[in-house]
Amino acid sequence: MKELYENPLSSRYASQAMLRLFSPDRKFRTWRRLWIALAEAEQELGLPITDEQIAELRSHAETINYSVAAAREAIVRHDVMAHVHAYGEQCPKAKGIIHLGATSCYVGDNTDLILMAEGLRLIRDRLLAIIRDLASFADQYKSLPTLGFTHFQPAQPVTVGKRATLWLHDLAMDLEDLDYVLNNLAFLGSKGTTGTQASFLSLFDGDHQKVLQLDQIIARKMGFSKVYPVSGQTYSRKVDSRVLAVISGIAQSAHKFSNDIRLLQHLKEVEEPFEKSQIGSSAMAYKRNPMRSERIASLARYVMTASLNPVLTASGQWFERTLDDSANKRISIPESFLAIDAILILMKNISSGLIVYPEVIQRHLTAELPFMATENILMAAVRRGGDRQVLHEKIRKHSMDASNRVKLEGAENDLLQRIAADPSFDLAQEELAELLDAGLYIGRAPQQVEEYLEQVVYPLLKANPVQIETEEPLRV
Repeated sequence: MKELYENPLSSRYASQAMLRLFSPDRKFRTWRRLWIALAEAEQELGLPITDEQIAELRSHAETINYSVAAAREAIVRHDVMAHVHAYGEQCPKAKGIIHLGATSCYVGDNTDLILMAEGLRLIRDRLLAIIRDLASFADQYKSLPTLGFTHFQPAQPVTVGKRATLWLHDLAMDLEDLDYVLNNLAFLGSKGTTGTQASFLSLFDGDHQKVLQLDQIIARKMGFSKVYPVSGQTYSRKVDSRVLAVISGIAQSAHKFSNDIRLLQHLKEVEEPFEKSQIGSSAMAYKRNPMRSERIASLARYVMTASLNPVLTASGQWFERTLDDSANKRISIPESFLAIDAILILMKNISSGLIVYPEVIQRHLTAELPFMATENILMAAVRRGGDRQVLHEKIRKHSMDASNRVKLEGAENDLLQRIAADPSFDLAQEELAELLDAGLYIGRAPQQVEEYLEQVVYPLLKANPVQIETEEPLRV
């Protein structure tokens, strides 16, 4: 048993892919890639950096001497300079040109942008996989009538598939937001200590064009097509705020989805997957608790609140740079990515294995449909010559009596029998039964599902083939 605290996002929830992405090793190897890109770009633009120096840097890009860096950081209290020193020990010929003209944010901020971009792409793939599953589910159950609920009170019927399109629509909006932020994510580049690029202008003897080219060359080498045109020492912390706002939006959609599944599982109409050996309760052996959906809700609350961190950080920055963002960023950004990763793994597991119980759905519909059919009953009776106002009052009274019978006596809903026995309506039991076809009350729900899938979802999936074909296993 470990004696020190361990983050549950690492030990229990997030995927290995996301954990590797935000690992210290990935960060420090990215720092070395950035130092190599800087040296290469500076050489291309005419600075006296040799091929031998660059070759030496490349030869140690992946073999980081962590013990040397740790020992140096204990002395200098500066992580970037500690790693510059450690890299220099391995590369004595290139030691003098490592980090040339740069400030700490050259490696720190550019690395954060690289990792966030890759994290967003992984999230995007997971979102698309869930959208594909829910589209299949919506199509399969597009015509299955089910009780609609407003205020969690029985309302006009919808279909199981139509309800799934509400989940889909939220996720499609999230994907749109994610694409906007990802497509507009730029590189900090090499901006210097206060964003003026003064050190690089000095290195290139006042050649502004070469300073501009330096930014573009490094960005391309690191996979970015554009750089932020202005900055202080750091990129604007509103970038972090925008990224975590997208992640928070996905968490909101997932939380809503999980709430609906939990309520449906209580009604025994739809359930999340339940494994053969899964235990629902330590005391009540019969229970099938919606553990996956509950975990989604729990983690989603964390993500939504964590998104406030960059909001406060961005609003509290001073002029060109303060360091009160650093410790916060080290926690709030990686943990938000790890948590949303865990949420989407759970959501994929549920969306690909939802269990529907049509007989229970029908039973609930049958119990409530007489109340919802009263408008059609009223119109049918009026066509027979009845007085609408008189019949409306009679239906109101019969409905109240039938409702009290259900609630106070636990008996069946006998509203139709009451109306059939009332000569004012002149409607036989058989005629009333015909008005209880649930298909009469679902409006355009099946057509809405078909139209939404054909016009929105299928084109989206065709343009964005799902990259994740194997389901990530649930962790604990």
